Amino acid sequence: MLKRLIDGLFRTGDVNDEQIPATDYRGYLITPDPQDAGGQYRVSGWIRKPVEGGETLEHRFERSDVVASREACVELTLNKARRFIDDLGGEIFKTR
Repeated sequence: MLKRLIDGLFRTGDVNDEQIPATDYRGYLITPDPQDAGGQYRVSGWIRKPVEGGETLEHRFERSDVVASREACVELTLNKARRFIDDLGGEIFKTR
């Protein structure tokens, strides 16, 4: 019981109790990571791209969009990430 209480204190809004597998899209890996937003779910996740030498580039994103169900959030996250990849491609990983 104490472990659950302590674990609950350090959660950062991650509602990903079960890891969502990455989806491959044009060589990029999209991993949705729905965030709790007061009873709804905020669109967020990771876009990763394996590159030569075993390295992986990654970009964390979070949007203002919130939806009522976790499943809808995962689907919207995948759609947003695909569009982001289509629009920016490798520019996603460049620092600004």
